[in-house]
Amino acid sequence: MPPPRTRPVVNRALSTLIEQAGWTHAATAQHVNAVAAESGERIHYDRSAVGHWLTGTVPRPEAVRAAVEAFRRRLGRPDLGPADLGWPDRDGTAPDDPWSGDPVARLAALGEDDMLNRRTVLTAGTLTLAALSAHGGDARARAAPRRAGSGDVIRIRATTRGFADLDDQFGGGHGRIAVAAYLAREVTPLLHATNGRSRPDLFSAAAELCYLAAYMAMDAGANALAQRYYISSVRLADEAGDGVLRATALRSMAVQAAELGHDTEALALAEAAASALAGHGPPRTRAWVTGMRAEAHAAAGTRWDALNLLRSTETQLERADSVPESEWTGNYRRESLEHQIGLTLTQLGDHATAARHFAASMNARRPVELRTRALIGLRAAHAFLRAGEVERAAGTVLELSEDLRQISSARVRDELSRLRADWQPYRGDPAVTRADRFVAETVRRTRIF
Repeated sequence: MPPPRTRPVVNRALSTLIEQAGWTHAATAQHVNAVAAESGERIHYDRSAVGHWLTGTVPRPEAVRAAVEAFRRRLGRPDLGPADLGWPDRDGTAPDDPWSGDPVARLAALGEDDMLNRRTVLTAGTLTLAALSAHGGDARARAAPRRAGSGDVIRIRATTRGFADLDDQFGGGHGRIAVAAYLAREVTPLLHATNGRSRPDLFSAAAELCYLAAYMAMDAGANALAQRYYISSVRLADEAGDGVLRATALRSMAVQAAELGHDTEALALAEAAASALAGHGPPRTRAWVTGMRAEAHAAAGTRWDALNLLRSTETQLERADSVPESEWTGNYRRESLEHQIGLTLTQLGDHATAARHFAASMNARRPVELRTRALIGLRAAHAFLRAGEVERAAGTVLELSEDLRQISSARVRDELSRLRADWQPYRGDPAVTRADRFVAETVRRTRIF
């Protein structure tokens, strides 16, 4: 029940939507906070704040964006805007379809805005389920002809590999703006005007770099920005006629949706990635996509489908006859499968077995994969904790101490925060006390966001 009112309701539009949503004032605040948190906005509204909104207060722009998206999702109305909530649209929060328009022009503007931290990025800073659900059409770029050569493709791919190595080692918060600058200033001018024989390869190379920009943004906690980069990657892959790369970007959008708790969208995206491959592509890439389908089915509650898909993933990976490094997309190794099994079993509630698969994945990681090793290691610690192996959980965190000091990653930070919250009942355990003290010091003294 809403609290007794001492001031009259002024914002009737918002009051009507709250009633249609079936939310209390407290639930309204919780949903707004949760949507904002998906893109790294730390806001903490409560039921009294909603009461103030109803009596005429207009919240901050980031809260307006989050509230609009929260009601869009709840009511299934992607057309909702601030005016429908009784608020002025000061920042242009009208729905925007990133799947439409010239893909190259959109990417150029996105890279420039990201690099310069412009308000156009900030005011589009909410991840939308409508964009997650679209999966794209085929809107091809048009420009006056100019030839880009194979040398341009070689340079872009070499740059992508260099940035990818930095991301693997230090996390998405390190060097991300440099990637945006390279996309905006060096790559998109080539895409704007080329029709030579190198055109498909050029668009594929740009899509790979755009995919990396998306992954780095997601790792840095900028999920709305990552969503737009992922969509750009899909659309560039379509320009190149590259179904494998389209599947790669859709698969990673499924990962993003799953990590944010959007299980229905994650499953749809994983299935869309499989459809993009249509049974073709390298076995290693097919295994990579099938593994994500297994995780998404587990989250959706279809247990036997998930387990059958895991078996298919293992079979596909065993048939992969190329070394992983030879395939840019789907660089999927045994330790990657161990991680996927851990994620799937976590969704199915088998934490003890999941912990052992996570630990196997963590221990097999190469030296360059500091961020990945840390992220998976923290997931292993969490699974050990949930399985009742408290000292093993604490020991796993302490084992990661050197890695954690070097990493700049919002995803790692969030794993640490969830782990610390969940081991509070065990703070009397000496191992947990040591691990918690280390984590607190690490978060305070390092670049983990």
